[in-house]
Amino acid sequence: MAFLSFVYRFLTNFAFMAVVYFSLNFMEKYPNRAILAILVLVYAGMRAASTLRAFYFFQKIEKLEAETRRLQASINDGSGGASARRQVVGDVARLRRDGELKSYMDLFFLALIVLLCVAAITRQ
Repeated sequence: MAFLSFVYRFLTNFAFMAVVYFSLNFMEKYPNRAILAILVLVYAGMRAASTLRAFYFFQKIEKLEAETRRLQASINDGSGGASARRQVVGDVARLRRDGELKSYMDLFFLALIVLLCVAAITRQ
């Protein structure tokens, strides 16, 4: 399921980049192309800000994971609950790592889209 989420994220980002590429290349008039490129740049900027904010969130989760592991090591009561807590911490760590990878993928495609828009604006 995690692999499918990566494939879905890649395909949606690629489709967005393809739509931007084709829409900018089929615009014949420079003012229309420039306006569309600027609007896409604004959208990409907002999405990049949101993605960078997610990295701050992932950093806080990582601190919570470290604190939970530290507390878990000191509490080890020998009951069955310790393995369940360990499993929960492991699942959270995996989800955080997967979220970070998806955010890196988003930033990569957003950088490519910014390059496409800048090229469309500077091209006459």
